[in-house]
Amino acid sequence: MWVSGIVQGVAFRYFARKIARELELTGWVKNLYNGKVEIVAEGEEWQLKKLVMDLQIGPPAATVTGVEVKEEEFKNEFDKFEVRF
Repeated sequence: MWVSGIVQGVAFRYFARKIARELELTGWVKNLYNGKVEIVAEGEEWQLKKLVMDLQIGPPAATVTGVEVKEEEFKNEFDKFEVRF
């Protein structure tokens, strides 16, 4: 997923990590040089849909203008959800 808007410098990565962990998803989140936030998450379809819904809102200081989702095959390659730098 790629989240655009005012999503850097507003605790968006930590918001995403909190939501993902609450949903028991695995994967990671990181800031991109183009101002977007990238998220890779693995889990059940309902969990991922809930994550997307929450990301569209974001934390209070963020202004989300879009969430682009690219679905891929489940690879089971992560054991937790983390912030990457």
